[in-house]
Amino acid sequence: MNAENSVLVRVRNLKKYFPVYQGILFNRHVKDVKAVDDVSFNIFKGETLGLVGETGCGKTTVGRTILHLYKPTSGQIIFDQVDLTDLAENELRHIRQRMQMIFQDPYASLNPRMTVGSIISAPLDVHTSLKGLDKRERVQELLSIVGLNPGFVNRYPHEFSGGQRQRIGIARALAVNPDLVICDEPISSLDVSIQAQVVNLLEELQDRLGLTYLFIAHDLSMVRHISDRMVVMYLGKVMELADRDEIYKNPMHPYTRALLSAVPIPDPDKAIRRDRIILEGDIPSPLNPPKGCNFNSRCPMATDICFQCEPDYVEMDSNHFVACHHAGKINR
Repeated sequence: MNAENSVLVRVRNLKKYFPVYQGILFNRHVKDVKAVDDVSFNIFKGETLGLVGETGCGKTTVGRTILHLYKPTSGQIIFDQVDLTDLAENELRHIRQRMQMIFQDPYASLNPRMTVGSIISAPLDVHTSLKGLDKRERVQELLSIVGLNPGFVNRYPHEFSGGQRQRIGIARALAVNPDLVICDEPISSLDVSIQAQVVNLLEELQDRLGLTYLFIAHDLSMVRHISDRMVVMYLGKVMELADRDEIYKNPMHPYTRALLSAVPIPDPDKAIRRDRIILEGDIPSPLNPPKGCNFNSRCPMATDICFQCEPDYVEMDSNHFVACHHAGKINR
């Protein structure tokens, strides 16, 4: 898995800052919102990499920047040996066929004025030469793949439930046979029973089509179910990265421990005995992040060095990366 040729995406020192302007004409650049600040990780071919963290930590921005829906401020995004940051727009268009996205809100991501057939065929119009009957057959095939009736091609989004709309979004993402699919919280707006169906569908499609996922989510139990490895983010930075089971068994960052302690346990007896970690305070503003470690204002283990120096992002154990001055002391 760690072989050089098995890496599909390399993200290196990725930064995405959104400038803030002031003045009468809003032409004076005064600050930057540091949505993503020096993020690095790999995504291996055929795996699901889970990306978790609190609202506003930069998860969605990472996904959109990888696809170049947002232009990165600095850093590298290398997709299958090709550095996307150096590509012109017309060159990037060909690469985009191999990278698609499933959006969070199935109600907002589908055009209500377009039929299902038109929605799913839009990527085919851009990236392929399919016309007429061939295009219609491909759309119907995609509907069948995601578990919908192929006869629904002439229906409109308002005629479907939330779960069915998300299946339409998945069909659209698969239309041009991508290698990488970024799933931006694809189940967060769905009922719990429907969430399981959509996640099972994503797993089936991965096995069937050889897909690679970046799965962005809040639900840690769902991320553990679907992911091979997990990235934990906080205020634009990566706090910890490791195999999913390793993170659950041996969390090395205080923030990861706090997140895991909040995961519901179905056994009441175990839930009572568990040590619940309650973080105090609010997430600092990405306009003005703390000096030193981003997590220092809420960390129960913070010491003087945490307020003075930013921790290095280092490999503490085999394929277990942590950014914390006290990582080696967490489980002692």
